[in-house]
Amino acid sequence: MCHTLKWGTPLPKLFQLLVLVGLFDFCSGIVQVTKTVKEIAVLSCDYNISTEELTRVRIYWQKDNEMVLAVMSGKVKVWPKYENRTFTDVTNNLCIVILALRLSDNGTYTCVVQKRERGSYKLEHLTSVKLMVKADFPVPSITALGNPSPNIKRIRCSTSGGFPEPHLSWLENGEELNATNTMLSQDPETELYMISSELDFNVTGNHSFMCLVKYGGLTVSQTFNWQKSAKRETSSANQFLLFTVIMSASACGIAMILIYRLCRSAAPRQRRRRNMESMEMERISPIYPGSVEGPGT
Repeated sequence: MCHTLKWGTPLPKLFQLLVLVGLFDFCSGIVQVTKTVKEIAVLSCDYNISTEELTRVRIYWQKDNEMVLAVMSGKVKVWPKYENRTFTDVTNNLCIVILALRLSDNGTYTCVVQKRERGSYKLEHLTSVKLMVKADFPVPSITALGNPSPNIKRIRCSTSGGFPEPHLSWLENGEELNATNTMLSQDPETELYMISSELDFNVTGNHSFMCLVKYGGLTVSQTFNWQKSAKRETSSANQFLLFTVIMSASACGIAMILIYRLCRSAAPRQRRRRNMESMEMERISPIYPGSVEGPGT
């Protein structure tokens, strides 16, 4: 376990300069440690010393051209940028532990050990560790947002917590579609990005959409499949059948009305004809035997 000690006296600037000069002149293989944002990184100096030797050595941890941590006479000083999240373990390869990693922690960390000999400190050990802090975007999630119009459905694709700046696109059969309401934001503290975008499509056909997010040289994607509903087809057929029945009933109703009106218009003519025939029958006189003349004379 790493132990945090308090710094008693300020680190002489001369020693900082000496360490930096040694870094620029030193060339060796670098160990690489890869972590993700908010994880814990343990960087080893790869050098063991006893607790008795601590009083005779100086240990410096630097990142590129800035100081991270120093140990002198068994006391530890942590620079402001790493305070409350960086610790050292002098009993375990002089490691440092960095908590809650940030993207800004990316860089090459160098451990320098100086040992006192004949009244002065000389370089005893030097090693470098390259820390790579990555922030991968999780697989996007696609959610339904309802229907802005009867045959149109709206969906949203979103993902967050990644770096660097992403680009989101909607694809169908390899062709990019027109998206709406694309939003990109970055957390000022963690520097991580959030991106979302919406897509409208017609529900009367089958679709297979891909939401593709590109960041740096990496990609993540999610697929959304839509099958037109059989119930929708049945409903359409039922609507057509209902329309046919209504039209047929309307045609029958119109025909009955026409027949009724024709019947009503024909009845007066028949009554007048019967009345005329009755009047003619009343005017007919009897026919007597031997009469030469016809009826009605």
